Amino acid sequence: MRLLAKGAVALTAIAVLAGCSAGAGSSASGKTQLDWWVINPASPTAAAAQDKIIKDFEAANPDITIKKTNRAVDAHKDALRTSIGTSAAPDIYDFWAGPGLGGELVKNGASADLSSEYTQYKWPERFTEAALGPAKQYGGYHGVPWKLNGEALYYNKALFERAGITKLPTTIDELNDAAAKLKDAGITPIEFGGTVNWHVMRLLDTFLEGYCGSETFDKLVTNKANWGQEECVTKSFTNLQKWSKDYFNTGFIGINNDESSALFFSGKAAMALEGDWFNAQIKDNAKAEDFGVFPLPTGTGRMYGFEQAMYITKDSKHKDAAAKFLDFMMSTSVQQETLGQFSTQSVNKEVKPAASDELSKSWNGIFENAKGLYMNNDQNLTQAQTTEYWRIQNLVATGGLDPANAGAEFQKFLDSSK
Repeated sequence: MRLLAKGAVALTAIAVLAGCSAGAGSSASGKTQLDWWVINPASPTAAAAQDKIIKDFEAANPDITIKKTNRAVDAHKDALRTSIGTSAAPDIYDFWAGPGLGGELVKNGASADLSSEYTQYKWPERFTEAALGPAKQYGGYHGVPWKLNGEALYYNKALFERAGITKLPTTIDELNDAAAKLKDAGITPIEFGGTVNWHVMRLLDTFLEGYCGSETFDKLVTNKANWGQEECVTKSFTNLQKWSKDYFNTGFIGINNDESSALFFSGKAAMALEGDWFNAQIKDNAKAEDFGVFPLPTGTGRMYGFEQAMYITKDSKHKDAAAKFLDFMMSTSVQQETLGQFSTQSVNKEVKPAASDELSKSWNGIFENAKGLYMNNDQNLTQAQTTEYWRIQNLVATGGLDPANAGAEFQKFLDSSK
């Protein structure tokens, strides 16, 4: 499912410069060097898997070398927005495929249309329909599907048992009750890192889907409903303030998501709102059998999630080599080998999900039972809208804005930026 945000904000940093081209070009050895910019892997295991992909590709293609640059989420966004259209841009960049992130770069001429490469490598036959949707949403083909992630609630089994929670929540009200039981038992119900705005955003998005329902949620994020006139919006912001005050880890606003994850791994928080990539992090940091995962209990049946794709920059001098690398990366053999390192499900339809452990089995059920997808709002909204959404979210979470005024405040910004 595609949720298209209305309008787009021009990225002032993106001006395609005449005569400029991306990529480092050929090295002194005569080999073609591809610059590949990737968001930091979720775990050391995932990082090792990326490095092995490069090693194996270079062994099979001795005339091509891959120079990989990893950055944290926000640093990656900033680097792309200031380099695209200049000689500093990479040949390949990793980005989210929603209209509010990858879409902004596509609309501003950063991404190459890969229609001929899709034909050459028969990619439409390789990828699942769900994975292909974001690549086709702008006309032609932009980006090569890399991973489709779902997000859900991980929980500590022992802490749930100590709090007397015997049934996993299936509605927002039941989730509220579970959080109250955990607090009453002296347990921090959930961990968040507030210095990265998108972490807390996941909970707000969940409340909006749960209280507003799928139809109204979709209308809100496409500017077809008024944020200031929907009671469910006020209810969502009110619940966010309640959770941040009573159920978040103390001092959440001053730490990042990695620091807050450590609280979960060490048993100091009962829940974590994370994606299926979190399986690998749990295995790297704790005993996987001590944890479980369940769908976000919105009551709508839709899964919360997003897709990431690998885009080839429009000005790359090495599109052929870049496409060859991405074809290798998304091949059945490589996707099978790396399954579970980046996500529990492959974008390659020939690669079936593994079910070797309880967490993976639970994720298989979440994907299979999903009645659609609702995406993170930093995927749905433009960059400017997302920034305002986060500002209001943080004010409400820290007590600086009355939840009753939050929806109207956001709608005022949307109206002024039409």
